[in-house]
Amino acid sequence: MYEKLFDLSGRVALVTGGSRGLGKAMARAYAEHGAGIMICSRKAEELEGAAREIGEGLTAPVEWMTADLAKRGEPERLAQETLRRFGRVDVLVNNAGSNIPQRADQITDEAWDQIIELNLSGIMRLTRAVLPQMMERRWGRVIHISSVLGLGGKLGRNVYSATKAALIGMTRSSALDLGPYGVTVNCISPGPFLTELPLSVLTPDQQQEFTNRTALKRWGNPEEIAGTALLLGTDAGSYITGATLLIDGGVLANTL
Repeated sequence: MYEKLFDLSGRVALVTGGSRGLGKAMARAYAEHGAGIMICSRKAEELEGAAREIGEGLTAPVEWMTADLAKRGEPERLAQETLRRFGRVDVLVNNAGSNIPQRADQITDEAWDQIIELNLSGIMRLTRAVLPQMMERRWGRVIHISSVLGLGGKLGRNVYSATKAALIGMTRSSALDLGPYGVTVNCISPGPFLTELPLSVLTPDQQQEFTNRTALKRWGNPEEIAGTALLLGTDAGSYITGATLLIDGGVLANTL
């Protein structure tokens, strides 16, 4: 009865920002459970190597394409090309995102527009583009990657936190819209994971601060997000929708 709850044979997962870090780990998990994979990022050289790693030893097809989701028209192009190559998208993981730390009184219009476009507007456009075929088949999984900073805050993370909080709100409303069509919409909110983005914007002292705030006293490894991604992307999570699952090693529990 339960042996096929995590089976993705015959299904297709589109993972943005899939060339490294959390995106690559999630894509590999889906491929190991039988899904065809499309990954995207802005750098072809990273994508080619990541696709080989994701598909290594597996029979599931792994494809890639470059796309800059901060540019209008690019999310739609990504959706159309994925549907052309695979014929369907069953699982969409909106993982691509960025961060430009700025203090509240120093936020530039350029930084605001850039991060809003990538972290929020581009996600809306890509989701909108793949939903009709999910709704028609009455099965789909949409997973937005938010952040612990969508639930809490940190100095200088105004724009980033705003976009990640907005994803949580959009998740709840979209879940209500799409539930009758068999499509679930959920958020994963990671805390400190050992990926390039946080390590590129945090000083060593700030990295240690995050370590100290976790209950586990360490940063997470990208592979540790795979189980949650599988749960939300398969039949195992069929009754979970509108939810935000926090994977932060206990950071938010440390409120004092």
